[in-house]
Amino acid sequence: MKIGMTLPSMVPDTEYRRDTTLDWCRLIDQGPFESISVGERTTYANQEITVLLSAAAAITERVKLYSTIFILPTHATAVLAKQAATIDVLSNGRLTVGIGSGGREHDYIAAEKPFNNRFSRMEQQVHELKSLWAGEPPFADADRVGPAPVQAGGPPLFAGVGGPKSLARAAQWADGLFGQNVGDGNYANFSHYVDNAHALWKEAGRKTKPYVTTSFWYALGPNAKTQLEHYAKSYMDILGQGAVDYILSQQSIDSEAALIDALATFEAAGCDEVILVPTSAETAELDRTIAALATR
Repeated sequence: MKIGMTLPSMVPDTEYRRDTTLDWCRLIDQGPFESISVGERTTYANQEITVLLSAAAAITERVKLYSTIFILPTHATAVLAKQAATIDVLSNGRLTVGIGSGGREHDYIAAEKPFNNRFSRMEQQVHELKSLWAGEPPFADADRVGPAPVQAGGPPLFAGVGGPKSLARAAQWADGLFGQNVGDGNYANFSHYVDNAHALWKEAGRKTKPYVTTSFWYALGPNAKTQLEHYAKSYMDILGQGAVDYILSQQSIDSEAALIDALATFEAAGCDEVILVPTSAETAELDRTIAALATR
């Protein structure tokens, strides 16, 4: 099983600075990681996803680049197609585009996009992205939307989905899956998710299995538990106190031993890659992570 790393752009913006992007990208590219990921939120204090992915593309040479995930219905399709193709060129074909519909209405309001019918709109946009990357114009008599991606047909598309209905729809078009586990209760059942994904891809007549990933928050170091809980509360506060309390009760990856155990569980379940989500922007946290992974 491969291990990816997420840039810590969701920590408080007073902690995430220019050097954070530079140092983390360089260390991740040198370290034992398969990929580097960036998440998206609009009504939050994080840095913008395409800007960070572009920076990562320029700074790194080896690792794959993942968007985890673009909230596709909040974007103009042709604009995102152009941005993603540009990042694919800048990275020499290392981009994978993770997309989903999201669940935070505030992001839709801020992006001036309707929240209703987002699922059907997203699936239509998937077809439009593939058409644009293939060189088709966005409308009659228009020029094509360039540049041409390095990867033939465009970057791979991964779906950020979890439920059985959305998983079945994703089997029609996605190359892989980006999931997130927010607590202990999901770990033991992950093999069912993997088996279901493989079965749905087969039923859809797909010739290859989906590349299945998942992610989880973690913390290491002397104040790991407090750090992990602070991050989870800040990130999920929009859902209300009840949901936050439940999520906080599920957080346990706050030591090297817990991290290694969680990775072993997902590997046994058939996961292809775990994407770690750090809860601190300190480079010392990345150093601790690299040291922990060396013990696997």
